[in-house]
Formats: sequence, C-alpha cells, structure tokens
Amino acid sequence: MAHAKVAIVILAGTDTHESLARVVNALEAVKEFSEGGDDVRLVFDGAGVAWVPELLMPEHKLHKLYAAVEDRVAGVCDYCANAFGVHAAVKSSGTPLSADFDGHPSFRQLIASGYQVITF
Repeated sequence: MAHAKVAIVILAGTDTHESLARVVNALEAVKEFSEGGDDVRLVFDGAGVAWVPELLMPEHKLHKLYAAVEDRVAGVCDYCANAFGVHAAVKSSGTPLSADFDGHPSFRQLIASGYQVITF
C-alpha cells in the first residue's frame, strides 16, 4: 500500500463540547496516519491555535493523546496565535510557529508538496 501525505488542520476553538470532539478526531487521525507510516503533519490555525497551551497541560484529558503525536506538529499559525492571545505560550513551549504566507501557514505550499488537507 502506498503511503499517504496528509496535513491535518485544527480550526476548532476551545469553547464547546463539539469543538473538543473535533480535536479528539483530529488527533486520532494524526495518530492513525503516523502509526500507518504515512507522512502526516498537524497544523493549528484560526481559533484552533488556542488548543496548544491547553493540550500541553498534563492534567488536560487529551494531553496523553497530544503527546503521542506532538512530534507531527508542523506549525501553529503565527498571526492567529497573536489574535487569540496564545503567542507567548506557544513560543515558550517550543511548538513551531508558521508564517509562510502573510503570517499564516501556506496551504498552497502543502498542496503543491502533495499533501491532502483535512480540516477539523
């Protein structure tokens, strides 16, 4: 079976139960692709950037799942991290920021590199 190239993008905010479910599904998808030997990248954009400080807290119920795929984080939108007030927390955690196109991650670059983009 050929290996996939996939970028999983978390756009869901942190404010609803539905958003939590979307993040669980995104992280599970990253884990599945990763365990399958695929080239998978995790991107946090829009309101999704606010998840990074949450997921890094050891007491968060998704911390272990996030820790299992944390090495797949390709970037956190630099512009959105500022807009949602988490830039300092993301930067101090060592999680990579992404500002390839006007301060945002470049989805064109991902597509041009052969990645399928799935949003949550």
